Amino acid sequence: MPGTTAFWRDPALPHVESRRACNSRACYKPHSHPTFSIGAVDEGGSIFTGSKEGKVALGNGSLVLVPAGCVHACNPLPDAVWSYQMLHLDAQWLQAHAPALDGDTATVLHCPLLYAQFCAMHALLFSTAGAGEKNAALLAFLGACASARADLLPSERKPVPRHLAPVLATLQAQPSASLRQLAEAAGLSPYQLIRAFRAATGMTPHAYQLNAHVNRARSRLQAGTALAQLAHELGFADQSHLQRVFKAHAGITPGRYRGQGG
Repeated sequence: MPGTTAFWRDPALPHVESRRACNSRACYKPHSHPTFSIGAVDEGGSIFTGSKEGKVALGNGSLVLVPAGCVHACNPLPDAVWSYQMLHLDAQWLQAHAPALDGDTATVLHCPLLYAQFCAMHALLFSTAGAGEKNAALLAFLGACASARADLLPSERKPVPRHLAPVLATLQAQPSASLRQLAEAAGLSPYQLIRAFRAATGMTPHAYQLNAHVNRARSRLQAGTALAQLAHELGFADQSHLQRVFKAHAGITPGRYRGQGG
């Protein structure tokens, strides 16, 4: 059976985006989101990387809470398909409405009742119900998540090492800065920077830049920006380069991502 992917968005609820994938073989490179993400495995097996436990096997009914900025990947078992649901929440909205979930450590939950509540809430998002009813169900589910997570893993924020702060500032001002520029900002050799940056963020500087470009592309695609223009703006060699990188991080081409937005 061929795989299918569907997205849900609603201008009345700009703080949430949802996704459903069935019989998927898509694999993802390690990446992060600017959003707080919640994933649920419906069928099949998967390996999650990004929690303190290292690689974690997921099965039917597993839930994963992934904080904004947390480097992670979740891929199907070899030569297998899986089905899953994914929820993305604006990080500032989450901090205001469910601060107990805020943190920087991913959490895996195996709770049938919580999974059932997630599925009911997710189905409601894709339905014709009103925005108020959808938001109420979302908040109720987040409250249940916070209670379940509190029993497992208290939130602990880890500050970015001081000597890497200039590197992050440079990346913010110049998203396509060269490795040499970043190394000079940190006062390190390129090799030292790569090693220190990966230890602090889970990514090399180059992978961090590509991930940031993909996250910028998501919002620009929703705004209707043409792929060729977007590739140029983000510093990709061409439109094909953007498509390859986007699919490696998001599991879907940029054109399909934009076309399936609610």
